[in-house]
Amino acid sequence: MPFPPSSGMTLALAEARAAAARGEVPVGAVVLAADGSLLAATGNRTLELSDPTAHAEMLAIRAAATLSGSPRLTGCSLYVTLEPCAMCAGAIAAARVARLVYGASDPKSGGVEQGARVFAHPQAHHCPEIVAGIAEAEAAALLRDFFATRR
Repeated sequence: MPFPPSSGMTLALAEARAAAARGEVPVGAVVLAADGSLLAATGNRTLELSDPTAHAEMLAIRAAATLSGSPRLTGCSLYVTLEPCAMCAGAIAAARVARLVYGASDPKSGGVEQGARVFAHPQAHHCPEIVAGIAEAEAAALLRDFFATRR
C-alpha cells in the first residue's frame, strides 16, 4: 500500500530515533517510489557495520536500488532527517533520485545547500528537486539531544 508523501519524513524520523537507540548518530532516510510505495527505510549504521559509508542515505539508496532491480531511482523521493553530506549527495545524483526532502541543515558537513553544494557543480550528473526544512525542528532536536549526552 502506498505511503502518503507526508509520511516520508515521519518514517525517516522514526529511523533516526532507532539509530540513536543503537548509539549511532540519529539520521534516518526513506525512499518512496513514484507511486508512494516504500522501497527502503533505514538509519545510520556506521558504527554497527564499521563502515564510514553506512550513512542512512547510502543504505536507503542501496536497498531501494536492490529492491527495484535498477541502479536508477528515477521518480523516487528520498526523505532524510539531515542535509546529506557531499558523499551522499554524489550518490543521490548517481542514482538519479527525483526529489530530495530533508529536515535539518548541516552547516558543518552538509553537501547540498551548505559546504560543497554538490548539485550546483557542472560536474553533477543530476540535480534532484530539493525541499529543505521539513520537520527541521524535530530533526535538529534529535541531533542536539544526542550530542549533548556525549559531551
